[in-house]
Amino acid sequence: MTDSRVPMLGADEAAARAEELGLPAQLAELHIFRVLLRRPAAAKAMSDLLLALLFRGVLDNRLRELVIMRIGWSTGSDYEWTQHWSIAQETFGCTPEELLAVREWRTSGLFGAREQAVLAATDETLETGGIAAATFDRCRSALGDDDAVLELVLAIGAWRTISQVTRSLAIPLEDGVASWPPDGVAGA
Repeated sequence: MTDSRVPMLGADEAAARAEELGLPAQLAELHIFRVLLRRPAAAKAMSDLLLALLFRGVLDNRLRELVIMRIGWSTGSDYEWTQHWSIAQETFGCTPEELLAVREWRTSGLFGAREQAVLAATDETLETGGIAAATFDRCRSALGDDDAVLELVLAIGAWRTISQVTRSLAIPLEDGVASWPPDGVAGA
């Protein structure tokens, strides 16, 4: 395992801090949280946001996972891509074909209007820092719910932050995890 630029807490210390904060024990096992738990309030805030978006949101789970995978691919975040490769399939019902298609979503022919709208919003945010009015209107129309659009914006921002953190701090993959599944092809 390569060390991150900011040292990770040991497994026992991370688990103890997570327990003190009321965070799920599984989070303390992840390398990103073993770094974030150095700053408990920040780790708690990030955990609360991510878990709310993952498990207590109104945005379609599959759409959110496509957004996360697009961010991982477009930003070159091996950690983000690799973590969500399994989560997206096992927990949220994405297919491997869909996940691979986010690499070149504009030409894949696999995605309909809903997927294209949220992926366009993702790309625009990564490129310009925001979503253009026309794309926002497409998302509103495709999602049919202002709360889902709000969560889309929050999800893009949250996982863009995760990408930035993992890349900037060079957070390594967990032990025994293959890089850039399923084929080892790295994103941008």
